[in-house]
Amino acid sequence: MTGRKPGGSSFESWVERQVREAAERGEFDGLRGSGEPLRHLDRPFSAEEWAAEKARREGFDVSAMLPPALALRREREVLLRDLAELRSVAEVGAVVEGFNDRVRELYRRPADGPLVVVALLDAAEVRERWERARPAPAPVQEPPAAVVRRRRWWRRAR
Repeated sequence: MTGRKPGGSSFESWVERQVREAAERGEFDGLRGSGEPLRHLDRPFSAEEWAAEKARREGFDVSAMLPPALALRREREVLLRDLAELRSVAEVGAVVEGFNDRVRELYRRPADGPLVVVALLDAAEVRERWERARPAPAPVQEPPAAVVRRRRWWRRAR
């Protein structure tokens, strides 16, 4: 592609000529998706859907694009699903308290959209679920007793 548009030609004709020449050289041959119809032409364009799809294709977490109330609901689901990964009762308590603080803060602010109910977590119930979700500790095996080898009497006599 040339760097500058020649004077006296319209931008449209210059771009179309560049594309036509590249196609004649075969630069578009073998591209991924070549010959396939464009997807989603039957539905109206939505910038939010486009951004979410782009983020998924790139491997990003789309939960950051959620409204705060829905993000907290998602966080609650993930927290309850991954309870077994927490290491101690103190860590469970800290996670539950931090989540409940964020929910209370959400309810203190004026609502931006429709009301989305996010329930507080009950610390005792979450602790019980954590204890049930944890894998059973492996039985402690005592090391084998050291074998005392007795020396023969004739070896002691030497």
